[in-house]
Amino acid sequence: MEARALSDTEPILTFRPRGHRPADALTASLPSHADPNAREAARPAPPTVRFSRQELSEILAVYGRKVASGEWRDYAMDFGREKAVFSVFRRASECPLVRIEKNPKLASKQGAYSVIAASGLILKRGAELARVLTVLEKRVDVVR
Repeated sequence: MEARALSDTEPILTFRPRGHRPADALTASLPSHADPNAREAARPAPPTVRFSRQELSEILAVYGRKVASGEWRDYAMDFGREKAVFSVFRRASECPLVRIEKNPKLASKQGAYSVIAASGLILKRGAELARVLTVLEKRVDVVR
């Protein structure tokens, strides 16, 4: 019998009882000696809520005007399973001045879009993003 050196490339075999089936159909095609991380990667990621290209262009148009006027300086985007958030900052070290949220679960009730102030007060909510963003535009009235 010939002695062989152990190698990192040789798979570690796991022995399972006969008749054992993988719980997930996606992992059924993977061999039993596959890396556990590969099994996790084979599962589809949960869907996340995101802003579409049109929605982002509307938000960034307002953001660009506010940056040009010197009111806003930074932003952050967060995409989760339930909502997408566009946060606006005066300085990066502060809490957000305004949050623009998209929550599709509220689309049939109150509208998917909302603008929320730093205090948590909902400034405006609705089904159309352009109308909701009008709350951020400053209106100048002439006083006589």
